[in-house]
Amino acid sequence: MIARKYLYLLALARERHFGKAAESCHVSPSTLSAAIRDLEDELGVALVVRGQRFAGLTPEGECVVAHAKRVAAGAEDLRHELGMLRDGLRGPLRIGVIPTALPVVASLTGAFADAHPAVAIEVRSASTQAILNALRNFELEGGVVYAHSADAADLQYCALWREQLVFVTAASAPPADEAIAWEVAARQPLCLLSRDMQNRQTIDRVFESLECTPHVGLETNSILSLLAHVRTGRWSTILPRSVLGLVGAQSELRALPLVKPAVAWETGLVTLRREPASPLVDALLAAARTLARPFGKSE
Repeated sequence: MIARKYLYLLALARERHFGKAAESCHVSPSTLSAAIRDLEDELGVALVVRGQRFAGLTPEGECVVAHAKRVAAGAEDLRHELGMLRDGLRGPLRIGVIPTALPVVASLTGAFADAHPAVAIEVRSASTQAILNALRNFELEGGVVYAHSADAADLQYCALWREQLVFVTAASAPPADEAIAWEVAARQPLCLLSRDMQNRQTIDRVFESLECTPHVGLETNSILSLLAHVRTGRWSTILPRSVLGLVGAQSELRALPLVKPAVAWETGLVTLRREPASPLVDALLAAARTLARPFGKSE
C-alpha cells in the first residue's frame, strides 16, 4: 500500500545511518541506497545530503518524509480496520506515559484490554515532549500527559485523573501536623525530580508564586530513586499521592497534603487528530471515556 522505497527512506530518516537503516529493512546498504536514488529520480529532487556518511536530509527530503509518514500511518490504519472486520481489533498499541502517571495508567490499559484482548499493549515511560514528538511522528497511538501540555490544535485530549500533590517524608521523621504549607515545605531538605520534567516545573511555579526558594539538595530523573532517598530519612519530596504505589512498604513513608495553596493537576490521554481516524486510537479513546474517575479525588 506504500512503495517500498518510501519505507526505505523512512528507515533512513529514523536511523540516520545507511547501514542501520538497511539492517532494519532486511536489505543490503546498496539496495537501500539504490532505491532512494530511484525515488530521487522519480521525484526530480535530491532527498539526502550525500557524503562519505549520512549527513542528513535535504529540505525536500524532510518534506517527502513527512508525507510518507502520514501515508504509512494511513496504510497501517487500513490494515487494522480490515483486520478488525475479519478477526477483531489487533495491535500493537503503543502508549507513552509521563513517569508520575505510571502507577495509575493500568486502569486505562486494563479497560482497553478488557474490550480488545487480542491487542498487544506497549507502555513506554517518557517525557512530555518525547511523547508529543512520537505522536506527531506516528510512533505512538496515545500518550498520558498533564492537561496543559495537550492544548495544541493538532491534538485531542480526554481527561483521566485529577489529584493533589503531597509532601512525602520518611515515617521516622519527627511528627508533623496533618498538612503542611508550601512555605514550610520549602525550608525542608528536599529531593525533587529534575528540572526538565513537568512535575518539577509545576512545583517550581508554585514556589515562585509564593516568592520562596526551596532547599533542594538532590535531583534525579527517576521516581524510584526519589522515593528510595526519602526512605533514608535525609530528604523529603513532593509528588502526586498515587506515586506511592510504586513502593511496597508504604509504612516507611508519610504523605501530608500540601496547603496554602492546595495544588491539583489533571492528567489525561492525548492523541493526534487524524482524518480518517485510526481504529486503535478510537478504541483507546473509548476505553478512556469509560473510566469516569471523579475529578478532585486522589487516586
